[in-house]
Amino acid sequence: MADMMKRDERRKRIREVRRRLVQEGPPWTRDREADFETVTVPERDCDQLRDLLISEGVQTVVEVGLAYASSALAIGEALVTVNPPRPRHVIIDPFQECDWSNSGWDLLRSAGLDSIASLMLAPSSIALPQLLTEGLVADAAFVDGSHRFHEVFVDLYFLRKIVRPGGLIVIDDAGTPSVLTAVHYYERNLGWTVIPGAFPGEALATIAAGPRAEPVTRCKAIRLPDPSSEPPFGEFHVF
Repeated sequence: MADMMKRDERRKRIREVRRRLVQEGPPWTRDREADFETVTVPERDCDQLRDLLISEGVQTVVEVGLAYASSALAIGEALVTVNPPRPRHVIIDPFQECDWSNSGWDLLRSAGLDSIASLMLAPSSIALPQLLTEGLVADAAFVDGSHRFHEVFVDLYFLRKIVRPGGLIVIDDAGTPSVLTAVHYYERNLGWTVIPGAFPGEALATIAAGPRAEPVTRCKAIRLPDPSSEPPFGEFHVF
């Protein structure tokens, strides 16, 4: 009973920080017009991300990109709700100090989530191989870092080795052409499958034209194959 009350208090604290962030915005923003509204993951998507992670019973989550911490707070709420013995939330953001003035990390601390979260101030192309070398195994990952094709591709390359077989990778801004193209490779060649209805709502855009046109929502949840396997050397599907 005491543990349940403690968990409820932690969730209440997180939800209050999330509520204030949505209604008032962060205490500090970059000097760009509507920066918070432009950059942050919307509340509805954060709620859907939280609910998805809870339904998966996640214990360890890797997140690429922190910024104003909207998604990080939702992930933290999911971990507190699941309440595993050793919850872990690894966040990668090389710009959190220099570009974001630690605004996202400070919000996580105000929600009491620094007890389960750690921040790596290194590019994901360096941090993810380090986590792999350390033997980290995650249940899920949330990717919202660089949107350049080659950097998204590298993030996904290492995350497929860190996220356990059958685990989840959730992509933000999935309709961006560079992100969409990187994800298509893994869908076409490595057996990644989209989870339909994970982020319900109207499609935000239609990407491309002609036979490859497809409606997309902002976030996309993908299930990794179980067991994991490598395709034959000579087999390649154009993406």
